[in-house]
Amino acid sequence: MTELLDRATALMDRAGLPQGSFAHTDSGMHFLRFQAPSPQQTTVYRPLLCLILQGAKQVSAGAHSLTVAPGQSLIVSHALPVISRITEATPEAPYVALVFPLDLDLLRGLAPALPPVRAARSHDPFSITLCPTDPAMQDALTRYLDQCAGEETRQMLAPITRQEIHARLLLGPHGDALQRLFWHETTASRIFQATREIQSDLSRTVIVGEIADRVGMSQSAFFEHFKAVTGTSPLQYQKDLRLLHARDALRASDAKVSDVAFRVGYESSAQFSREYARKFGLSPRRDRAALAAE
Repeated sequence: MTELLDRATALMDRAGLPQGSFAHTDSGMHFLRFQAPSPQQTTVYRPLLCLILQGAKQVSAGAHSLTVAPGQSLIVSHALPVISRITEATPEAPYVALVFPLDLDLLRGLAPALPPVRAARSHDPFSITLCPTDPAMQDALTRYLDQCAGEETRQMLAPITRQEIHARLLLGPHGDALQRLFWHETTASRIFQATREIQSDLSRTVIVGEIADRVGMSQSAFFEHFKAVTGTSPLQYQKDLRLLHARDALRASDAKVSDVAFRVGYESSAQFSREYARKFGLSPRRDRAALAAE
């Protein structure tokens, strides 16, 4: 892990970022560095690979909770509202992580070269998987960063290594979870379709039976498998996404709280404020002021 940690640290040092989140434009990767444990934070994880280089982090969704230690990688296969907090970080040994967004189209293009996932193989359906990061993946990520540093290698070599990283994910310990997204008869692919539908229009009321019909499942089976994959119910999943989307909107604009509430599907501004405060610990107005102060 030393090489990747050195490169991540050097990139953030050059960007003048002692701590926080850094988006590296040339590679499309994100790097995080924090010098102390953090309070709980709510966010939406998109399909990604997250590798902890130093420190530790706890990630929770519904009844699921994972602690990610140095050298471990986290794969997220579905968009998922999560609660996370950094549990180990000091000024001398800060928490450092890299995030590599997954290209689902690239994975889909590579998947036919692999045999179909065997239905009999045991598999935890939850959409976050955790395992040690093998040396070959560490090497590929290091090479990818190095290739992105130069114009010619970024154009000629980096796309090849980016494809290699995706291929290694399909071949490695995370492969089962990812392959299931691309075989239409699997539960994972049907729940993925359902989550995409809910995300496409957060203002629309979720009718569980109608979505279940469209993905080819009974209502009871759909509810059970949706909760197994995402850690929450379809209605709670939409509510969490609505509140996180609203929080981003409040942070990015000076729109009225009531306008933001209606935009994400709430018919009552008072209900929105109650559920927002329950989720984030502050009313929308107080939270906006606190975010602005940060």
